[in-house]
Amino acid sequence: MPTTVQVFDPALCCSTGVCGPSVDPQLVRFAADLDWLAAQGVTVERYNLARQPAAFAADAVVRGALETLGDGALPLVKVDGAVRSTGLYPTRQTLADWAGLVASARSRDALPLAGACCGPKDPGAATGCC
Repeated sequence: MPTTVQVFDPALCCSTGVCGPSVDPQLVRFAADLDWLAAQGVTVERYNLARQPAAFAADAVVRGALETLGDGALPLVKVDGAVRSTGLYPTRQTLADWAGLVASARSRDALPLAGACCGPKDPGAATGCC
């Protein structure tokens, strides 16, 4: 049975970190790491509090973490239904370990993001996103 990784992000413009006035390298790295996991056969589900609040409300564990820790609980990462981290984006190596995979030195390099923006690219926009 394939591993499932669920990520519950704080309210973000987009999950890749490539939109808005400044790029968040941590989000870019994490998005690439999740793309890598998916390419290894891991099921990846990602929820954004600003866009999918019902997913947060429907998950009793996530809802409880938010009630106890507030926004500091996010991002919250679950692997096969168990909470593995709160309040930080884990590294590719950590994600690989949780999924029972080996992250080679080459696989840890950042991968180009397909569809990195959170919306259609506007040729006239400075960033092309949001």
